[in-house]
Amino acid sequence: MVTIERAETPHGHRIAIVRFDTGAKANALSQELMRQLTAAARTFEGDADTNAIILTGRADRFCLGMDLKDPEFRDAPNLPLNERRQLLQLGPRMCSAWEDLEPMTICAIEGWCVGGGVALAASLDLRVCGRSSQFYIPEIERGLNMSWGSLPRIAGLVGPARAKRLAIVAEQIDAGTAADWGWADYIGEDGKVMETALSVAEKIAAMPPVAVRMIKQGIETATKPLNRAVSAMDMDQFALMQGSEDHEEGVKSFLEGRDATFTGN
Repeated sequence: MVTIERAETPHGHRIAIVRFDTGAKANALSQELMRQLTAAARTFEGDADTNAIILTGRADRFCLGMDLKDPEFRDAPNLPLNERRQLLQLGPRMCSAWEDLEPMTICAIEGWCVGGGVALAASLDLRVCGRSSQFYIPEIERGLNMSWGSLPRIAGLVGPARAKRLAIVAEQIDAGTAADWGWADYIGEDGKVMETALSVAEKIAAMPPVAVRMIKQGIETATKPLNRAVSAMDMDQFALMQGSEDHEEGVKSFLEGRDATFTGN
């Protein structure tokens, strides 16, 4: 599912490319894929040589979010609470593993980026998007809160009102809007997003490597000191919502292709 390619630029700088592809149309985040993406990020811990890392999904689609058909996810509400909390930590750990890396990280996005895919992309430093890419957070329509520590990250990028439009109104935005809002940092032509991402990575890699890491650390410390504090409860909120009738209705209506009827239960 996950591959890591380490390459040297013509100038001798080291860039890594991490790709994930489930082989299924949705390229969705199963529990196992999240474990693999976490492990992939951790291979760069203590790596003093890699100058930039690019994370990308499939060439036609980045990710349609959480795999609602994954048996591990579907069976989670039936687990004892302590086991369910362990399972629910996979998403937050994955995003934290990518956010905490010292080298600059770039997310290369083609096509749709949905739900958990948005949460993952928000945990990287920069986002390069295809001109036809689309972004959508449907968690609330499935009777769930947006978790994985993603809300402060998203709000930090687009501002609180636009974060509410994404996570509460569930607005779908295109690449142009994403760029205007501050979500997308670079727009590439469809099919050439990796070329754009590599160009950005090479510019970063050509800079003094220690200075890059110091500056990144300074910006992260200055802008995200409260992120983990304000999102500390979102996993347990997710566990609560996962056992609700509204979540059951949200998933059922999605799979049946109809509008959901929520009751607050």
